[in-house]
Amino acid sequence: MAKEKSGYYGKRRKFWTWGYEDEDNSQDEIQVMRERVEQRLGIKDITVLSDPTVDEIELHPSRIKIPRALEDFCTSEKWDRIAHTYGKGFKDMVLIYRREFGRAPDVVAYPRDEEDIAAVFDWCGENGYACIPFGGGSSVTGGFWAPERDAFPGVVVIDLGNLNQILEIDPVSRCARIQAGILGPALEEQLKPHGLTLRHIPQSWEFSSLGGWIATRSSGHYATHLTHIDDMVESLRVVSPAGTLENRRLPGSGAGPNPDRLFIGSEGTMGIITEAWMRLQGRVKFRANASIAFRTFYEGAKAVRQITQAGLFPANCRYLDEQDAKFYGAGDGSESVLLLGFESADHPVDAWLERGLEICRDFGGTVKQRAGTSDNALETSRSGPQGNWRHQFRYLPRLMHTRAAMGIVSFTFETAYTWDKFEEVDTEIMRRVREAQRQHLGGGIVCRRFSFLYPDGPAPYYSIMAPSTHDNSLEAYSMLHSVASDALIELGATCTHHHAVGKSFRPWYDKEVDPLFRRVLSAAKNELDPNWIMNPGLLIDKPAGAKIVG
Repeated sequence: MAKEKSGYYGKRRKFWTWGYEDEDNSQDEIQVMRERVEQRLGIKDITVLSDPTVDEIELHPSRIKIPRALEDFCTSEKWDRIAHTYGKGFKDMVLIYRREFGRAPDVVAYPRDEEDIAAVFDWCGENGYACIPFGGGSSVTGGFWAPERDAFPGVVVIDLGNLNQILEIDPVSRCARIQAGILGPALEEQLKPHGLTLRHIPQSWEFSSLGGWIATRSSGHYATHLTHIDDMVESLRVVSPAGTLENRRLPGSGAGPNPDRLFIGSEGTMGIITEAWMRLQGRVKFRANASIAFRTFYEGAKAVRQITQAGLFPANCRYLDEQDAKFYGAGDGSESVLLLGFESADHPVDAWLERGLEICRDFGGTVKQRAGTSDNALETSRSGPQGNWRHQFRYLPRLMHTRAAMGIVSFTFETAYTWDKFEEVDTEIMRRVREAQRQHLGGGIVCRRFSFLYPDGPAPYYSIMAPSTHDNSLEAYSMLHSVASDALIELGATCTHHHAVGKSFRPWYDKEVDPLFRRVLSAAKNELDPNWIMNPGLLIDKPAGAKIVG
């Protein structure tokens, strides 16, 4: 039943990590990862827990009886409930390996159309059930965690996997109307025959959905210019408990606040995005890229700022510090490395690369590898420092669960702040995390890279790894996560740049956003979701004494 209803293209995904059930990690791969971790942390004899199985997991009985009218697309089967309990963050995976599934939903719905979604909303509203949208299940911030068990009499997850088609293409305006449940690979596969691409490729691309990208304000392929999904949205169609909204397709408008902006980043709290008109591009024909080494991270950061402010708009401008470069095989640990790339569907981009390299040399950069139009830049980008990084970036998610299985702490956090405070803020963040690692865990590693860039500031991405045990890894994670998040808010940075808020960053989001705006957001939610059933606990809470309609 689960496979027929899930809309997962005939394949079931692993519930404990990335990938499909017919894809196995070899013991050699796991051993290599274990040895790498032991070497980097200076520890030995790590015990790797076995992967969990469905039979091992105990679930509380479903508290909900599915109405006969909804039986065709709703289920309380064990696998479905397990697979919709957790995302892909470190905390999720630790709890999975502990076989703790107290947050499992009672029912999973696989709507076939908007009428099915509206029917579930009505059912949940009448009975006070929490209603949680589910896209690709790739959240690393607790984005679809169920509320505490005693907070609602039942929890229903709505999986959008069956809404997975491109419905209409406007080749003149170069836009497409796309259902929100479509995953990255299927989206690009359906656009390819038309010579078009969305070109939005986050690391979770293979297992994340268009609706999820929009609801979480995802950042994707482009390091500059078209960084956020926001700029690719032309208009949205949203089904809320109060009704359906469809905004007008326009290239731009000065008619008041943009209605779509209420739902971009709303994280399933206002309703479910079912369709979006998205701005597309021609498929890439021209590429030019290079890797450049710098003696210090701050030295290279000055070059990166200049490139960003010069209006060159590189597609790739990943800048890795010494430790990060070594981990991804892009360097030997003695230098930081910039992976710089330009691309176009219309014209050669060699001149843009040449100007970027000129800037790098001005700041002491040494070019290690380069390729332009005549050098088959695509093939070059698949070898050397760029190729090593590219391979690790795409493959490592399939092994992330092994670190949770090892009992060590391993997670990332990302942020953004303005260039004028970059060195001061970065230095203090690194100091606080290292001090917490040393004081509480006896050491560890923290490294960073620039993933996305703006003329007025970078979006640094920090990676943390530290020794712990299977018994205290969650406590160690919570401590380091709090230290990092406290630092971000105190130093004037954002608590999240592209991973969304979820439940993980909610306490810091409340400190970052003006209280008056949060009251405005609460008023909007009260209008769209009068029973306050949509993804409770995210972004805003029901005001004390608020009346429930129904």
